[in-house]
Amino acid sequence: MSVQGPQQVLELAKISRTFGQGATAVAALRDVDLTVNAGEFVAVMGPSGSGKSSLLALAGGLDRPTSGGVFVESTPLAGLGLNALARLRRRAVGYVFQEFNLVPTLSAAENVALPLELDGVPARKAHRQALDALRQVGIPELGHRFMDEMSGGQQQRVAIARAIVGSRRLILADEPTGALDSTTGHGVMEVLRSRADAGAAVMLVTHEARHAAWADRVVFIRDGRIVDEAAAMHDPAVLLAPAG
Repeated sequence: MSVQGPQQVLELAKISRTFGQGATAVAALRDVDLTVNAGEFVAVMGPSGSGKSSLLALAGGLDRPTSGGVFVESTPLAGLGLNALARLRRRAVGYVFQEFNLVPTLSAAENVALPLELDGVPARKAHRQALDALRQVGIPELGHRFMDEMSGGQQQRVAIARAIVGSRRLILADEPTGALDSTTGHGVMEVLRSRADAGAAVMLVTHEARHAAWADRVVFIRDGRIVDEAAAMHDPAVLLAPAG
């Protein structure tokens, strides 16, 4: 009887991303190879301008590489048209943006439910799942509120709830605790960790070691290249340490 290895959810194969042409060209990423398996939590760290956010955008199909391939559950993103790519992102990929990208005319619950409804989930079921996701990030009582009635930290938790709602197999988070205090940020990291433990692939961009400590593996990127990687320590003293 053959033993199957870990299931790859995300594969970045020799991807490069260059902006501009000629003398003004800027290489954001250079020949990056990276895989994230089901049930694995990977943190990406590096200085500002190192290519972390570009890496996440390519992984989520929000940008196209100049060369190389991006595969989500073995599906090559390069072969998908815009509609098919949008459908894959709704069903398989949850993305937490630094800018939140919430719809101001929708309530918190409606924002979270939106990708489910766009994918054909009945409104009542989508609403129930949205409230459950809001409960997981600690704000179930704010489902009826609109964005101008919420703080930046509350909006960030709505954005995180939208990323984890449903059965997404790949969760991508770009500095998801930036607007949160240390206690709330700890709760968000618990949610991301629990998603990985439940079988999702999670990739987190962060500059804080205490957040990277939640991961199984930490990848270090500099000048658009992966320069090192290591297993995370899972040190409780680091996980529970306050900011600053």
